[in-house]
Amino acid sequence: MLVMKFGGTSVGSAERIKALAEIVRARRDRQPVVVVSALSGVTDLLIKGAKLALARSAEADGVHDALVKRHREVVDVLFPAGPVRERLMSHVEGVLKDLGSFYTGVHHLEELTARTLDAVSGMGERMSCEIVAAWFETAGLNGVCVDARSVILTDDTFGRALPLMEETGARVREQLLPLVKAGKVPVLGGFIAQTKQGVSTTLGRGGSDWSAAIIGALLPAEEIQIWTDVDGIMTVDPRLVPGARILPEVTFEEAAELAYFGAKVLHPATIKPAVERGIPVLVLNSMNPSAPGTRIASRKGDDVPGEPRALAFKKGITVILVSQPRMLMAHGFTAKVFEVFARHKTSVDLIATSEVSISLTIDNTDTLAAVQADLAELGEVRVFASQAIVSVVGRGFNRRAGLAGRIFQAVHEVNINMISFGASDVNVSFVVDQADAEKAVKSLHREFFEAR
Repeated sequence: MLVMKFGGTSVGSAERIKALAEIVRARRDRQPVVVVSALSGVTDLLIKGAKLALARSAEADGVHDALVKRHREVVDVLFPAGPVRERLMSHVEGVLKDLGSFYTGVHHLEELTARTLDAVSGMGERMSCEIVAAWFETAGLNGVCVDARSVILTDDTFGRALPLMEETGARVREQLLPLVKAGKVPVLGGFIAQTKQGVSTTLGRGGSDWSAAIIGALLPAEEIQIWTDVDGIMTVDPRLVPGARILPEVTFEEAAELAYFGAKVLHPATIKPAVERGIPVLVLNSMNPSAPGTRIASRKGDDVPGEPRALAFKKGITVILVSQPRMLMAHGFTAKVFEVFARHKTSVDLIATSEVSISLTIDNTDTLAAVQADLAELGEVRVFASQAIVSVVGRGFNRRAGLAGRIFQAVHEVNINMISFGASDVNVSFVVDQADAEKAVKSLHREFFEAR
C-alpha cells in the first residue's frame, strides 16, 4: 500500500486535480490512499474571515462569498451540470453554512478560541476531499471520500493537537483497509482530526504531511509520498539562491533537522511516524511528476563524516538570556528555568549554557510576557527579538575536523549572537540578527556547494 499526500497547489484548480488523478492512476496497482489539503489559499481565507468576525467587520460576509465562488469555479469545470455537481455544491454550501454559524458566534461573543479556530480552519479539507474523490470516481479511479475526523483521533490541544496512535490505528484498520481491499481509492482531508468526544481539532499548519505519515505508519504503507510544487529537498531555498541543487537522498535525521529549522518542504512532525516504523518518504513534484524527487530513508550504520548536505534558516526568532551569578557551582538553576517554559507550554529551539547563564530561542512569542515575568524571579532576563537561526545540516559533524572553522570563516562578516553544536552530529546552528540571515546563508552556500 502507498500513501500519497497532495498539497494545496496540487489541488489548486480543476486542471491540477485532473493532473493529480493521473499521478494516482499511474500508481493504482500499489493500492494508494490519498490525502489532500484544502484548495490553495482557502485555509488562509477561512482564518482571515474568523479574524474579521472577531473585529466585527462587515468584510467577513465577503469571505463566505469568496469561498463559494472559489469552489464553484473548480466544480463547474470538472463536472457537467447534473447530480454530481449539485451534490458537491450542496456539500460546499452545507460546510459554509456551518462556517457562517461559527463566524456569527465569534462576532457576538467577541472571542476567537483555539477550539473555534480549529473548527473553522479545517473546513477547507472537508470540501476538497469530496471534490477530489468525486473526480476520481468520474475518472474511473473508484474514489471515495473518508472524513479524516472519523479516522484520526487526537488529544484536545487545539491548534496543534497530538494524535492518539492506538485509537487511530484501530480506526485506520476498520475504515481504510476494507476500502483498499475492495479496490477503492480512499481520499481523506489532511490536517484535520477530532477528539474522542467528537470535537474538531487540527494538527497545526502544514499538518497534512503529518496526517499522511500517521496513516502510512498505521496501515502500514510500503512508502509515503509527499507531492508538492518543488522537485524535492534542495541544498537551500531556491528563491534565495538560484543555484540550489536537489538532494536525491537524505536521512530521516537530516530531513527532520531541515524541516524544523525552516525548510518549507516538510512539516517537522512528518518524519516521526515514518522513522519509528522505517517507512521511506519521497518528496515529489506534482507539477513535474517525472522528476525523481528526494528519498528520505533510515540512516545507515556505515555513515562517515561528510560535507554539509543542506542549509536552512528560520526567521522570527526571539533569544532569551537568563543569568544569575549566584548560581555559580550551585545546582537546580537549569531545571527551574525549564520548568518555566514547561509551565507555559512554550517550546525551545536552541540552547546554550554556561555556569551562570542560559541562552534559549523560541519562535512563538504568545506566552513571552508570562515566561519573562516568571524567569525574572530566577535572575536577570534579557530578550532579543528579530533574530534568525541558520542551520548547516549533514552527517557525522562531530567527527569532522575543521568543519566548524570553515562554517564560521564563511560568515565572518556577520555578527553571531549564539551557537548551538554538539547535541546532534547532523546539525550546526547559530543565531544572527534577522537582517543578516540571508547574507549568512548565501555565504555558506558559496563555501560548501557552489565551489564543488
